[in-house]
Amino acid sequence: MAGYFREEIEIQGKKIILETGKLAKQADGAVLAQCGETLVLATVVAAKEAKEGADFFPLTVEYREKYYAAGKIPGGFFKREGKPRESEILTARLIDRSLRPLFPEGYYNEVQIIVTLISADKINDPDFLSIIASSAALAISDIPFIFPVGAVKVGRINNQFIINPDANLEDSSDLNIVVAGTEQAITMIEGEAKEISEDDMIKAIDLAHIEIKKIARFIDDMKNKCGKPKKQVELRQVDPELRVKIESMAKDKINEALKISEKIKRQEEVDLIKQSVHDAMLAEMGKELYEEKAIDISRVLSDIEESIIRRMIVDEGKRPDGRGFDEIRPIECEIGILPRAHGSALFTRGQTQALVATTLGSEEDAQLLDEIEGEMHKHYMLQYNSPPFSVGEVKSLRGVGRREIGHGNLAERALKAVIPPKEEFPYTIQVVSDILESNGSSSMATVCGATLSLMDAGVPIKKPVAGIAMGLIKKDDKMVILTDIQGAEDHFGDMDFKVAGTKDGITAIQMDIKITGVTSELMRQALEKAKKARLFILEEKILKTIQAPKKELSKYAPKMRVININKERIKDVIGPNGKTIKKIVEETGAKIDIEQNGEIRIFASNEEILDKTIKMIKSYAAEPEVGGIYEGEVVRIMPFGAFVNILPGVDGLVHISAITNRRLKAVEEVLKQGQKVRVVVKEIDTKTGRISLSMKEVDQSGL
Repeated sequence: MAGYFREEIEIQGKKIILETGKLAKQADGAVLAQCGETLVLATVVAAKEAKEGADFFPLTVEYREKYYAAGKIPGGFFKREGKPRESEILTARLIDRSLRPLFPEGYYNEVQIIVTLISADKINDPDFLSIIASSAALAISDIPFIFPVGAVKVGRINNQFIINPDANLEDSSDLNIVVAGTEQAITMIEGEAKEISEDDMIKAIDLAHIEIKKIARFIDDMKNKCGKPKKQVELRQVDPELRVKIESMAKDKINEALKISEKIKRQEEVDLIKQSVHDAMLAEMGKELYEEKAIDISRVLSDIEESIIRRMIVDEGKRPDGRGFDEIRPIECEIGILPRAHGSALFTRGQTQALVATTLGSEEDAQLLDEIEGEMHKHYMLQYNSPPFSVGEVKSLRGVGRREIGHGNLAERALKAVIPPKEEFPYTIQVVSDILESNGSSSMATVCGATLSLMDAGVPIKKPVAGIAMGLIKKDDKMVILTDIQGAEDHFGDMDFKVAGTKDGITAIQMDIKITGVTSELMRQALEKAKKARLFILEEKILKTIQAPKKELSKYAPKMRVININKERIKDVIGPNGKTIKKIVEETGAKIDIEQNGEIRIFASNEEILDKTIKMIKSYAAEPEVGGIYEGEVVRIMPFGAFVNILPGVDGLVHISAITNRRLKAVEEVLKQGQKVRVVVKEIDTKTGRISLSMKEVDQSGL
């Protein structure tokens, strides 16, 4: 096939195959990547011209999983893939964050990356493979792209690091991270751990980079063999004369405004200065020329603000709010502030504030996920919301955005390692974080607030968790690491490195950069500073607010009890077509979870309903006892006796000789079907389960 190219590389015993020239040939670049029987198709297309009015690089990344990839038919009425699930959005974000820093500055042509999972073996995860496929598709295309990117997944089982572990080993691993980078440095990290040390995290990242370099070289070799020549595009540059003019008008004023420590006042003053420049340039240029140059004017003003902040931090040692490089903003912690929530907390760090509530529910409240691997129930959920008022803006509320999904997932992962297993705490747990103020590191504020809220709710988490966001400012050859970055330092900085964990180790990590990469040594320094900050928050703030999870649940939380019945009696509790269990639920209002081993969990609003529900369940699941007297109903008459139903689903035989003291010629002389009788259990055959009953030894007058 003309133009067809296929090569493979082995990474730690697993083959990764890259293929192009067969599928999606009208895309600017298309690569089919395969590992085992997992296949992803990555396509990249760039617009021919720069996007009109764009003041940022317009990259969009979409990741979709086809249900046919795993031999499944989608659920729902329409039986087709719909809007992306959260897991797909999270993978799209991984791809985006790994590649975005490596496009040339000033390139404003719209680029779209679409990655499709077309075969899933449920062994080899498609996330790291999707990053590789996307990087390769960009590399062989004519789209400007600086360095090829490689990616791997790292796990650790029995203290042994594993590159690209099988998906079924994740539960056995105390580490699960995706690392992406170039030959020169790391560009993205995302994942979770079970209290892994900073030293071990660096070892994992270093090991990952060894394999990433091989993959990056492999893609570069592929580009040299079959790639298209790169387009000669005109990168948007600002007219030097215009830049000098605007700097003379605004630089000194912005410099003074940036000395204001309070975020909103500082930003209002900067915005007024910027608007005055725009007004002056409109008056000077006229409407037509101004509209042509407005984006460049805004870009220069933003560059001025960025250069001043960088100079203040690197050369003068001053942060925008006056803090030291390792200084954390003032922190306030409160718990129990919502009277009806099962647990609640307010965590405020500087001008970032998270209101976090915990709600407890039953199995019925668990989230049902229809994933490509199959249906599964999720018993612990953390959701993050960031309304526009948190940053003083007016915007439409149009559902949860990708950023909110990503931040919520990171915080959820951070606490996952300390959430008690369902066997120990059989409640469904939902944590919701509403960001009321945002000025940097709201996801890490969510982690801290969630810890407080869970402990306030009485959830027996193993240890408290705290999180901190680290930043990096690079100016020429100088680099400064910042602890607890705020909005301006994130926006104008070069790195956003979030680390969460307990006193004993890291539980979640996420790194994004705006430069072409960061070194292992720089990450080591950032992790050590993050550990120091994390321990301070845990010891001086969280544990001084609440030392341990509350012993008792909120009076508004559902009451729960666990009882055990003979698993053979489950069918009697459920009843034909669920008739019995529905009746119990309708009469009591309780929620009932039944396990196959006979364990039954009952959730109710109060103890009275709990007792009533348990009594009803036990009446249907009761076991007959020798010597026990029961009121039963004759259900079948035979020549040799009558079968009497004494408990739901339990029948016993009254032999003709045990019906009455006188001799009977026929059972029908005394009994008829449907008749109510009192019987005593004489014997239960342990081998067959047959039950012998007697009427003549029991007084029948009560019937």
